[in-house]
Amino acid sequence: MRLDLRWYLVAGLTAVLLTLPACTNGGASGPVGEIKDEALIAGLGADHFKFADEDFFHDMDQTRNGPLQLTRNQVIGRNMWLVWTGGNDRLWDVLNWKSFGTFDLLKTISSYPQLKTFSGKTVSFGRHNRWEYLGLVNEPCFEEPKGPDPDRFGLWLDQRTPNCDSRFDGKDPFADEAKYPGVKFLHRGDVMPVGSFYGYPTGIVGLRLFPNPYFDAAAKAKWDAKRYYEDPTYLTKDLVRPYRVGMACAFCHVGPNPLKPPADPNNPKWENISSNVGAQYFWFDRIFSWAADDSVLIYQVLHTYRPGALDTSLVSTDYIDNPRTMNAIYYLGPRVELGKRWGHETLAGGGLNNKQFNDFPAAPPALNVFYEPPANVWNPRVLKDGADSVGVLGALNRVYLNIGLYSEEWLRHFNALFGGQKTTPIQIAEARKNSTFWNATEAWTPAMADFFLNSTEPHHLADAPGGATFLPTDQAQLTRGKIVFAETCARCHSSKAPTPAPGVDPGGCSGPDYLKCWEKYWAWTKTDDFKSRMREIVLQPDFLDGNYLSTELRVPVTLLQTNACSPFASNAVGGSIWDNFSSQTYKSLPSVGNITYYHPVTGEAKQFTAPAGGRGYTRPASLVSLWSTSPFLLNNTVGTFNPSPAVVDRVKSFNIAIHQMLWPETREKDSDPTVAQKLGPLPSRIDRTTADSYVSIPYGFQPDALADFVKFDQVFLRTVKDSNGLKIGPIPKGTPVGLLANLDLDPGERLSLKDRIKRDALILKLATLAKVDLKTAQGLEGDQLRQHFANLTDTLLQLSKCPDFIVNRGHYFGTDFKYEENQAPGLSDRDKEALIAFLMTF
Repeated sequence: MRLDLRWYLVAGLTAVLLTLPACTNGGASGPVGEIKDEALIAGLGADHFKFADEDFFHDMDQTRNGPLQLTRNQVIGRNMWLVWTGGNDRLWDVLNWKSFGTFDLLKTISSYPQLKTFSGKTVSFGRHNRWEYLGLVNEPCFEEPKGPDPDRFGLWLDQRTPNCDSRFDGKDPFADEAKYPGVKFLHRGDVMPVGSFYGYPTGIVGLRLFPNPYFDAAAKAKWDAKRYYEDPTYLTKDLVRPYRVGMACAFCHVGPNPLKPPADPNNPKWENISSNVGAQYFWFDRIFSWAADDSVLIYQVLHTYRPGALDTSLVSTDYIDNPRTMNAIYYLGPRVELGKRWGHETLAGGGLNNKQFNDFPAAPPALNVFYEPPANVWNPRVLKDGADSVGVLGALNRVYLNIGLYSEEWLRHFNALFGGQKTTPIQIAEARKNSTFWNATEAWTPAMADFFLNSTEPHHLADAPGGATFLPTDQAQLTRGKIVFAETCARCHSSKAPTPAPGVDPGGCSGPDYLKCWEKYWAWTKTDDFKSRMREIVLQPDFLDGNYLSTELRVPVTLLQTNACSPFASNAVGGSIWDNFSSQTYKSLPSVGNITYYHPVTGEAKQFTAPAGGRGYTRPASLVSLWSTSPFLLNNTVGTFNPSPAVVDRVKSFNIAIHQMLWPETREKDSDPTVAQKLGPLPSRIDRTTADSYVSIPYGFQPDALADFVKFDQVFLRTVKDSNGLKIGPIPKGTPVGLLANLDLDPGERLSLKDRIKRDALILKLATLAKVDLKTAQGLEGDQLRQHFANLTDTLLQLSKCPDFIVNRGHYFGTDFKYEENQAPGLSDRDKEALIAFLMTF
């Protein structure tokens, strides 16, 4: 056993997590780079997947002028966004057992009255409360089941409402097996139907249902839907479900249309739904941990993901807990034009294999000017850390891989969810050779980009029902707000801006010299020259027309002072999983320097040095339709979440959040009074566990030999098991989640021999301390339990990949809170209110 795995054994992420064999319905065998996907094994080429052109979603994405008028190519693009899953139902099925049953999309889409959890608790959710409980968008023309469906193996799945929609004979056209024949693989075609390659609708927008090809006669004989819902011992690593659930991109991006919000969010009409506003009401913790059991450590980690935020590195773990808001997609046309100015990137290595719009004759001509062979691209950066920097198509295709396309190969490059295995890059060249789903996706991504060119107009408050009553009417105040915006905000949040002098343009010197250019640019934005020219631009009546309200620049987190963990995501650095999807420019960015963080027990300020190679930068968020997108900051930590999409509630939520942004002293303080007092008026919220929690591994998800050992062992593991299996803990209530979730146990990190010896010594020290503490913690509660484990904190911090745990700090521009040396005085309260008045018009 490697020394750097010992903490997993002691703290509960045991060797089981790292060595679980691939079960029969998830395994892929063969050497890395040679594994074929299910479609290629079935003998299918990319031309088998004829993309759908039915305008089934015609009533979606309405603007103030009504439904969008789309070309056939744009209809195909929208259909791809909403229903194409690229064979990723395989990934989400594998994660059923990789998560020890914590994650189960087939339960998420069910409406069973009372689900039984591993801890003996019951949970109840379904179509009737899906919006409030899960934040998922119910598909129109479905209703909640009243009992088990004999045609679907006794599952409680949404049923299509008769006579609800006369179009397409009242059916989902994408489920047509004759027109869109699925992948005939293993038992699809005998025990199970082949189905459509788009799957069946589930009643939830963005999730599709597929016959499980591993559901053979033996699995059918064993299947018992009642036990599946009610008997936790029935759920094992070997259970083969009759269906797998696939995920379209829209699952994380669809939401209520701010201009036409539904009267009842659980029963929307298509006209109430927008494809690309971002799933800002999405409860990730409850969706990806269906039991929502606060005594389970996995749930405690997921609970740090506020509604509308997720960690895109959750599956391909980077050893950092870094939930980020799901992007709204606005003004794609102006945004890609902005890429010409700020988005120059140079490609190298596997990044050169990304296709560009120029490779597709049918691509919109407006998109064919962002690539200069062989290695120069100009593009917006979609991820918040600006890592996906190889062109728009590469950024979109990477998303499909991240949600499970070609998981046969992808999962071989890391150990999903838990890590402990060296991460290696997935190669585009190998995907192109071995994955039919990759080639089909790559061929049609330009159509999806074409759809976005015509579907990403802003949602202005003035056009929302009753919205005009909330808009400011004092023209003098609005004018003052425009001036404040020009002088304080526009340097990061306007795509219309003065042209900087040569050498002052951060987009023109990306790479190792980026910080030098950034510093010159930042200094220029403080001058009268910049401010006067910017005022002229902002005061123009068409300032907001076509303005993406961001610069897409890479802003050092040392200036932003926001939580550092998001820009510290490391999956795109050289040699990691997304190596082929980040530019050489990104990989050669310099270190942003020293980052201040605060000790989670004492509140004492400390520093660590940011590594070079891409990490440490954040692109400014777009402020388009700002009134409808609160809470704010990259993890939705500033403001108060309101589950209602009604205009009045969006405005109320906006006002709370924007006031906390401009008056940071009103933001939430930490629950630990020592930390809160030490930081004084500074925001200090640390995400801490909300209950004593455990790492729980039920017997049914352990390898057979280990399960037998655990059941009968009375010596080695007697303090870390119960009737259900291994139960390692307790981890005290109030423990900073990041102390455990950010442990740097990546064997792929490039450490010198000296640093590796130092790290291994720390891990051994931690393992020794934790082993003793766990053995003697039984029966302790509350403050006693926290004090019992207090001796681990400093060692955990030394092993942290990101020791910054305060989640609501930073972005102090316009305030008196210090963000740089010699900063200008903060705005007056009157100027802040004027700025807010202007922001409401965005």
